[in-house]
Amino acid sequence: MPASAPRSAPAWTDEDLNRNPHAADDKARRVEAMFSAIAPSYDLNNRLHSFGRDQAWRRAAVKMARPQASDVVLDVACGTGDLAMAFDRAGVARVIGVDFTVDMLRLADQKKHGRPIVYQAGDAMRLPIGDASVDIVSIAFGIRNVAEPQAALREFHRVLRPGGRLIILEFSLPANPVLRWLNDLYCGRIMPITATLIARDRSGAYKYLPRSVNSFIDRGAMLGMIADAGFADGVHRPLTFGVAVCYRGVK
Repeated sequence: MPASAPRSAPAWTDEDLNRNPHAADDKARRVEAMFSAIAPSYDLNNRLHSFGRDQAWRRAAVKMARPQASDVVLDVACGTGDLAMAFDRAGVARVIGVDFTVDMLRLADQKKHGRPIVYQAGDAMRLPIGDASVDIVSIAFGIRNVAEPQAALREFHRVLRPGGRLIILEFSLPANPVLRWLNDLYCGRIMPITATLIARDRSGAYKYLPRSVNSFIDRGAMLGMIADAGFADGVHRPLTFGVAVCYRGVK
């Protein structure tokens, strides 16, 4: 019998996650490997483990962006395209999705079903987009996965036209202590087991998820980072008891 192919090393081991994953020198490589591994089951796990709220959060993000019919939207870290499609359904002029995980982009392209969305490979910190060329930049559940979030925010500012809107949708921690305890139990103990089984994942993705949320900057620091990148009128809206938060800034 032929020898079986060697298993690739996990993107995130327990030892890695005992430290701050955001401080890993090779974070970008690990994140790309992780998303490539879980791409086929990504949407299913999102729907199941958010109890369907992930789509409601995206609709809330689109609403906060105040899209107009003439707007060009750039959705960064677009993944399988759910937020890009939500913007397209809102009736904007054009949607561009950028992600650095090719396996995610393939799924996004398959899902668009004739929608005039353009997907392309690219890095959030070095966007393949011209200066002042889009009206809305969005990123959903992706800013914490970027190796240098501040560099990405400066890129978002660069590609936005004057008056353009930045929308960041990200996981957060509920302020209520009881809700936070329940959220920690679910995200830290239950979800990693069930999501890993569904995905048949060996990358450590669903152990990374709660650790990356718990060790990421808080809401005040995020608003400060948005302001430091040159955005004005920074606001945020907690969603589903603060499990997720949507931020908006204006160039």
